[in-house]
Amino acid sequence: MPNCTTVTEFLLLGFSDTRQLQILHFVIFLAAYLAALVGNLLVITVVTMDQHLHSPMYYFLANLSILDLGSISVIVPNSMANSLLNTRIISYAGCVSQVFLFLSFCAVNFSFLTIMAYDRYVAICKPLHYGIIMNRRACIQMIASAWAVGVIYSALHTGNTFSLPFCHSNTINQFFCEIPKLLKLSCSDTYRRELAALAFSVFLALGCFAFIIVSYVQIFTAVWRIPSEQGRQKAFSTCIPHLIVVSLFLSTGGIAYTKPVSDAPPALDLLGTVLYSVVPPLMNPVIYSMRNKEIQAALKKLLHGLILSKNNIGRVQMSVHMHLAAPQSHMRRQN
Repeated sequence: MPNCTTVTEFLLLGFSDTRQLQILHFVIFLAAYLAALVGNLLVITVVTMDQHLHSPMYYFLANLSILDLGSISVIVPNSMANSLLNTRIISYAGCVSQVFLFLSFCAVNFSFLTIMAYDRYVAICKPLHYGIIMNRRACIQMIASAWAVGVIYSALHTGNTFSLPFCHSNTINQFFCEIPKLLKLSCSDTYRRELAALAFSVFLALGCFAFIIVSYVQIFTAVWRIPSEQGRQKAFSTCIPHLIVVSLFLSTGGIAYTKPVSDAPPALDLLGTVLYSVVPPLMNPVIYSMRNKEIQAALKKLLHGLILSKNNIGRVQMSVHMHLAAPQSHMRRQN
């Protein structure tokens, strides 16, 4: 029988033991995190403030930005703090929270990408019935269902993982708590659990992916029937960013979770994990803002308003300063 002890904390894998490289990792992750933070907050702000973007498509996009902020905030700040403080420790409760939250955000994210494919299908293939099908009540139900499915999915996987005894080691060969790496630490036979978890995840992912593919087959069929070239370009401009985001999400996640789980991961293993955990939240706002003219117009309008308000504040301060200085100059003349 293996010597099982109660694990109270885990040791995460550092990017380097060299202090200079730890600082470099901190700076790179900080830049990526700030860029993701600014990009996603801009999308949320624009959708919230611009009346022209108050439609289901952009509400879903704002939720996607919230999820991207959540997923990157769960793992990146902790990794930056570890590099800065030269530590690798994460508590047992912290590891459980990290797994649950990260899985929840990723699962809800994929649910929203599936819902957005359906939204584009209704908008392009059934434009006359769009307001009836995608009404406020239906959108709220879709959003609530996506969150419920993601949280339940994450709870099942998190409970399945942390119900196992950990006795081989408490060192996780990854820079955050990742389920495949945690399963390697268990002293029980995890083969069946790994297989069941993988089969369940693949089943859900393939189901959502098949739904997205079928939706876009019908969308492109309908788009090619549009007589005007301008109408086709407008339809494509709303679909292409979504397809790119779906492809980025599935390709990076698929590479990370279908690769063999090794005992000593090379630098390529860490790079693959960074690709699916950090790159999508960073790139999604860029992809949507580059291809969507309505978001570009709303961003320009928002920035123009900020510049004008700043100029107005400067003028008010100047006028107040002149008003306060005028009596003093008048008194000097009298003296």
